[in-house]
Amino acid sequence: MSGLNEITLICVQVADQDRSLDFYVGKLGLEKRVDVPFGNGMRWIQVYPPSGTAGIALAPPPNDAPITPLATGITFETDAIDATHAELAAAGVDVDAEIMRMGGNVPDMFWLRDPDGHSLLVVQTAS
Repeated sequence: MSGLNEITLICVQVADQDRSLDFYVGKLGLEKRVDVPFGNGMRWIQVYPPSGTAGIALAPPPNDAPITPLATGITFETDAIDATHAELAAAGVDVDAEIMRMGGNVPDMFWLRDPDGHSLLVVQTAS
């Protein structure tokens, strides 16, 4: 085997790092753990849920390429899906109008979109 142990970071390309930092920290409540210069005037930024060990790198696209909105696959858990949905909507986050409630073993969930149109999922913590 290759010795891969765990996923620690997911890289998301963003058009404006300051705008994205404001969104992920100011609106979603993540914490900035790394913000350092690298390369030709670029920055390496990592944000994490306060108690999380896997983070998101907010990276500029290579060679100033245009950003294509992606379904990132990034999924957050919450203990209070209704309150989280309401708080994010009130903060101006682009969230689905309704929480999806499939029933059975499928958790309640909703999608949100960041300023570049990348989608992220929020799911109710399993009880």
